This record gives sequence, C-alpha cells and structure tokens, in this order.
Amino acid sequence: MGLILKFFGHKLLKLCLLLVAASILAFVLVSHSPIDPVQSYIGAEMTRVSPEQQEEIEAYWGLEKSPVEQYLQWGKAMLGGDMGMSLIYRSPVIEVIAERFLASFALMGLAWGFSGLFGFLLGIIAGMREGTWVDRLIKWYCFMLASTPAFWLGLVLLMVFAVWLGWFPVGLGTPAGILAEDVTLFERVQHLFLPALTLSVVGVSGIALHTRQKLIEVMHSEYIRFATARGESGLPLVRRHGIRNILLPAVSLHFASFGELFGGAVLAEQVFSYPGLGQAVVQAGLGGDVPLLLGVVLASTIFVYMGNMAADGIYQLVDPRIKRGGTSR
Repeated sequence: MGLILKFFGHKLLKLCLLLVAASILAFVLVSHSPIDPVQSYIGAEMTRVSPEQQEEIEAYWGLEKSPVEQYLQWGKAMLGGDMGMSLIYRSPVIEVIAERFLASFALMGLAWGFSGLFGFLLGIIAGMREGTWVDRLIKWYCFMLASTPAFWLGLVLLMVFAVWLGWFPVGLGTPAGILAEDVTLFERVQHLFLPALTLSVVGVSGIALHTRQKLIEVMHSEYIRFATARGESGLPLVRRHGIRNILLPAVSLHFASFGELFGGAVLAEQVFSYPGLGQAVVQAGLGGDVPLLLGVVLASTIFVYMGNMAADGIYQLVDPRIKRGGTSR
C-alpha cells in the first residue's frame, strides 16, 4: 500500500509541476500574440465602440493589468476552482471544455482503439512474413502513412466519401438544424466516422512498424529456435512465444501516442468542422481567448499525462518484475 501511495504521490507532484510549466508557457505565447482580444471580442462593431468603452471592456476582463498580474490573478482563481469566462463563447471555461471534451473523447477514443488494433495486426503479419512481398507492401503502406499529413488525408476522405459519393455528411458533429435530443445514434456515428478514420489511419504506421521490428527480434532469439526445434511453427508459435513478448512495448508506445493523437485531432476537427477541443483551441488562439486557451492547455496536458501514467500502470500489472525494481524496461 505504501508503494502505491508513493507512486501516485510522485506522479501527482510531477503533474502539478507540468501544469504550472505548461500554463506559464502558453500564457507567455498568448501575451506576445499580435491578436487584440478586445477587437476579437467586439468583432465587426469595433469602429462603433468608443475608446472609453474599449477601456471598460479591458478593465472588465482584466486586460489593462500587466501579464504577470493577469497570470497571478488567473492562477489564484484557478486554485479556487474558477477557470474564468470564455471571451468567444461567453460561457464559463469549465462548461465549454466539458462539452467539447466529450466530443473529442469519442473521436480520439475510436481512433486510438482502431489504430492500435490494426497497427498491431499489421505489424504481426509483416514480422511473420519478413522479406516477402507482404512485408514490403505493409512497410510501404506504413511509410506512406507516416509522411501523410492528417489534414491532407482528411481532405481527401472528405472529397471522396462526403462530396463525390455522398455516403457521409460533409462536417459538423450532428446534423444542422436538429435539436441535440432529436439526434439519433446512427447520425452521430455518421458524423464521427470520417474524422475517426482519418486519425486512426494516420496512427497505424508507428504501431505497425514498431511491432514488426520487435517481432522480428523475438523470432530470431534463441528460445524461438529452441521452440522451433521442438516442432512448434507458424501462428501457434507466434501466439505462444511472440505476442507475449511484443505486447508490452506495443501497449506502452500506444499509450505514449496520446500527445500525437491530440495534435492530429486538432487538424481533423478543423477539416471536418467537428466541435471538439481541437477546434476550440484554434478558435481560442485566433480570438485571443486567454482563459479558454489556458483551460484547454491544462485539460490536454492532463489527458496526455494520464495516458503516460496508464502505460506505467499497465507495465507494472503485466510485468511484476518492475514492482521489484527489475530492469525489464
């Protein structure tokens, strides 16, 4: 019990330090942005607003203070559970993030699951068929995907399946003009399919190439040769001796890809106009919405960190030697 508390205490301390560093970096970058948050807040009516009214708006949002004072004021409110008000959405930041996070979580969860499953299967097939045309085809496919930008692939899928074939809607998370309670599950899946397919296809290459290389190393090891000499071969040999040894590194790598997954989600959500955190962070950056931008930065930092911590936890569950301070990593 003591080791568990020490483990989580250490992780919590690192998370707190990481959140402080990420928030400071994001605040410094936003402070040096050429975008005027007051102008973004007012919009096209900027010419009709007097200088006095602009000063009142700056005072209301605390923009007349120095960047250090603004950050300290935000940090004090943050410790009290108040993440501030969004300048763009005119709503509390916590509500905007909660609503957008559910949409992004559904998108990234599906993409993460499919990319891990198909990447792992392709890696096993390529590793079992090392040097054959199957192996070369899978490697070519993975290298092509690794060099393909997510937004470009999303545009291609959008043009083919939404515009030309008309099988899926062009964008958004739900049909336009329909109340949220009237949207069916099938309609939500239709709007979710293309963005999730874009993210999952892009994420396949890393898992597949890593799994392939690890399986090849395992298949050339001494104990595999010993198992082969005993008469084991083919898929049973790989299932019994290969997958067990390559599963742990693959799981760790897949959990560590949360950061890349979130970055890809930002681009995919922009292409498909999907109402998630990625779209919110772009709008916050372009609109100078500091409270929302900082809130999304903290939420994404926690999301990525929890993925890495989950990988560590799975390591300890799968390989007990790590608990005893082994060197299995």
